[in-house]
Amino acid sequence: MTSLNNGVESPHSPLSPSNNYRYSQIRNLLERSSAFAQEDYEPGQENLERLSDVKILIVGAGGLGCELLKSLAYMGFSNIDIIDMDIIDLSNLNRQFLFRMNDIGRSKAEVAAEFIRKRVPNCNVTPHFKKIQEMDAEFYRSFNIVVCGLDSIVARRWINGLLLSLLEYDEETNALDTNSIIPLIDGGTEGFKGNARLILPGLTACIECTLDLYPPQVTYPLCTIANKPRLPEHCIEYARIISWDKEKPFGNDVSIDGDDPNHIRWLYDKACERANEFGIQGVSYRLTQGVIKNIIPAVASTNACIATMCATECFKLATSCSQFLNNYIVFNQAESIYTYIFEAERKSDCVGCNRNATFRRSLNFKSTDKLSNVIEFLCKNIEYQMNSPALTATKTDGSGSRTLYMQSLKSIEEATRPNLEKTLRDLGLVNGQEILVSDPTTPQTLVLILKLD
Repeated sequence: MTSLNNGVESPHSPLSPSNNYRYSQIRNLLERSSAFAQEDYEPGQENLERLSDVKILIVGAGGLGCELLKSLAYMGFSNIDIIDMDIIDLSNLNRQFLFRMNDIGRSKAEVAAEFIRKRVPNCNVTPHFKKIQEMDAEFYRSFNIVVCGLDSIVARRWINGLLLSLLEYDEETNALDTNSIIPLIDGGTEGFKGNARLILPGLTACIECTLDLYPPQVTYPLCTIANKPRLPEHCIEYARIISWDKEKPFGNDVSIDGDDPNHIRWLYDKACERANEFGIQGVSYRLTQGVIKNIIPAVASTNACIATMCATECFKLATSCSQFLNNYIVFNQAESIYTYIFEAERKSDCVGCNRNATFRRSLNFKSTDKLSNVIEFLCKNIEYQMNSPALTATKTDGSGSRTLYMQSLKSIEEATRPNLEKTLRDLGLVNGQEILVSDPTTPQTLVLILKLD
């Protein structure tokens, strides 16, 4: 954006006379004093110009992501990146309003960026059709604010851990360098309910501090799916994870498409076969589609409200025109409109944001318990909520370690799968032995001390 000192403004600039109407309400906020403003706030039109200097990353281009991108662009932010690994499918079109029928099959991030660039010419939106894990630390370090519109706790925890890892501390005093803080604004919705929160890494409660506020993720340990299915969902996951990869019904390079009825029908038939084998009832076509697509109830108006709250926090952070959210807001419009703000507190032993917290935890089991029981505990326990933990045992003589189970690599998973049905005693594990646990939900490796009864 051209500076005021040059005397000529770009016609697309928020400060251009042609944009007086579009940004008139924003000017009302930024060109007058307020009793709610931060101490360093000074009213003036330079505040509107400052918005173009703030670099924002939007994580997720779904229902929340579309609303966030639209709101931030119309607020005057003109330097926005958006990252999402998903492509557009038919079921997105009822609420993700930046997409059209002819966009089906294309990248969500790329289509959303194209739409906003056409509608708001002064807004530069850069899309990234990638997984968040594919970008390096320097990429994330280049942003002033990160805003999440995700439907995955696993992804939230990863972003949270990454931003915490970027913090810098004074070597002598151990004091946090506040210039290294990249604020994280997180929004989430489910049906008519939602929440928004502001996280200042190293200063306020992080995702890990408040993990118990999130409902446990519906995950099914592979050991249960492969050996002892009990639920219809186990049968569907068996068809998705094992049968599809083994039989490759539509070709070697064809991945599952949740919107392809032929794919869903094949998975449904295989799940029924599995259910009949173990005497399990309840497998239906609709349930199969819901499990495969991980369908979460979504209401467009809830997305709009939560995205507006998140965008407003971005605006306040960028301009200091008002006090920040402190630091968690709950929204519910199921019967009437209800909101509640509270301050989530940091946990003194949080392994995510407390530098002095230990990554060592005790793990209490019986020697007759199976390894599958340990994995199931790590997935379901409210403190850990892991997704697909990999377990490695250190050798008691200090000569190295051995892998007990790892799901992420097919060859290792097949080699270690028999361990799932072995007892801890059969695996040669002893009281006080260290178990190293890694999981996609966190960049850190946990050290669990095995306590055997």
